[in-house]
Amino acid sequence: MSASTAEYLLELRFPAQANRMVMVRDIVRSAARFCGFDEPATQDIVLAVGEACQNVILHAYDGRGDGPILLDILDSADRMILRVTDFGPAVATATVQPRALHELRPGGLGTHFIHKVMDTADFGRSPTGVGNVLQMTKKKDLAK
Repeated sequence: MSASTAEYLLELRFPAQANRMVMVRDIVRSAARFCGFDEPATQDIVLAVGEACQNVILHAYDGRGDGPILLDILDSADRMILRVTDFGPAVATATVQPRALHELRPGGLGTHFIHKVMDTADFGRSPTGVGNVLQMTKKKDLAK
């Protein structure tokens, strides 16, 4: 599904600082509800965006808080599309993999959670060539 067939709900640009995440989570929660998701699916979406943004804060900007995060939220008839963009150094997409769950150590679980709760999670370079993009989708339960 291309983003061109979806309605653009919002674009949010905020500093890569952990103290902004409360507001971001509230906005994502509101957007998920607006798109018709129930509470469990809404929590999954909030979790995925939170983990993605934490990864940007820690890895793209090394926790400095000096770079922006761009969050795009789109809605279509059958899914919600969320795109998290940073403007940090290029990351080799093959290195962005969840760590094996049997390896008990900090880090690496965020990508596991994202892949577990979202229907798709595709990581790549920004089309502009500057930064990285994680595009996630969550299908709607159309049986309701």
